[in-house]
Amino acid sequence: MQNATETPEYKTVVQFAEKHDAFSVGGLRSAIFWKRAELEQAGAIAQMGRRVLINEPVFLQFVASGGLKSVRGSK
Repeated sequence: MQNATETPEYKTVVQFAEKHDAFSVGGLRSAIFWKRAELEQAGAIAQMGRRVLINEPVFLQFVASGGLKSVRGSK
């Protein structure tokens, strides 16, 4: 999903939620918990130690493409 030549724009969960009012911290953490493998594969998140970083443009593209249409195990 991500172009390899693009520089990632990482934000913490809190920074992302502050910038984008439509996303709450709890909602983001829930989405990351349930969709971690898909988000990592898409390049939408990265882990640095215990901290999860959101690659802002890729995450927003993932959401726009319906990647978070269902979050909690339902298909």
